[in-house]
Amino acid sequence: MRHAIDPKIDCVFKALLGSEANRALLIHFLNAILGPDLPRPVTQVEILNPYNEREFLTDKLSIVDVKARDDQGQLHQVEIQLLAYPDLPARILYTWNAIYNKQLQSGQDYRLLKPAYSIWILGEDLLPDDPHYSHRFRLRDDHGQGLLDHGGIYLFELNKFAAEQVETEEQRWLKFFKDGEHLDADCPPEWMQTTEMRQAMSTLKAFSEQEHAYDRYQARQDFLRQQSCIQGRLHEAETALEERGAALKAERQALEAERQAKEAALQAKDAALAEVERLKALLQAERSTAGS
Repeated sequence: MRHAIDPKIDCVFKALLGSEANRALLIHFLNAILGPDLPRPVTQVEILNPYNEREFLTDKLSIVDVKARDDQGQLHQVEIQLLAYPDLPARILYTWNAIYNKQLQSGQDYRLLKPAYSIWILGEDLLPDDPHYSHRFRLRDDHGQGLLDHGGIYLFELNKFAAEQVETEEQRWLKFFKDGEHLDADCPPEWMQTTEMRQAMSTLKAFSEQEHAYDRYQARQDFLRQQSCIQGRLHEAETALEERGAALKAERQALEAERQAKEAALQAKDAALAEVERLKALLQAERSTAGS
């Protein structure tokens, strides 16, 4: 390829899984990621928001996920997210709820509801204290009892994924998204020697070798770099505010401790003076008794 192309850049990601030409890739991806949780394999999909080149002419694209309905009526949402931020978990849950909630029109029966699956590929760790790269969130109680088997949220943290040997189709896709930018299209590794991976690499080559496509790719990459810088500055500012707040809290606590110590010292002094006065009075009383 003329230029290295990162499949995690949103315009490439959506072209890979959200274009009509790559519908077979989306079907394969969904079966690879959701396979054990699906009642039957996905065989057909209708892409609800297909990739459109003209959407990427500016860096203000707002819809970068892929939404689809399969042949069983189940709904799917797939999104790449390179930056982790504090409100991302709420956004992920809200997005899944929005997909599931929009199925019914006014007056329609709840029996018409179909499972909704939300898949997120994450470029940064969202759960840094958890060593696992994959997380499947389903409706379960404390005993593992399911409330309703109607899909769920699937997170994959690429930074934690480190499989050298590809053993499953899920691993193949995750390795492609993690290492795709550094692959040699003319001499791909053995794990890329499948029909789906060759088709995926052809999409990367199109972005690399077609000038207008590469220009869009660079524009999106530059925009994401700016977003990353802004996010970094915001994080630094938030950290500085938290540190300043902690310092002020510690200062207030120190002042309060000093005030309490002074108050305790005054109380001790007053108690000592009162004891002196009591002893004086007692001594005076004893002298009066002896004199009489």
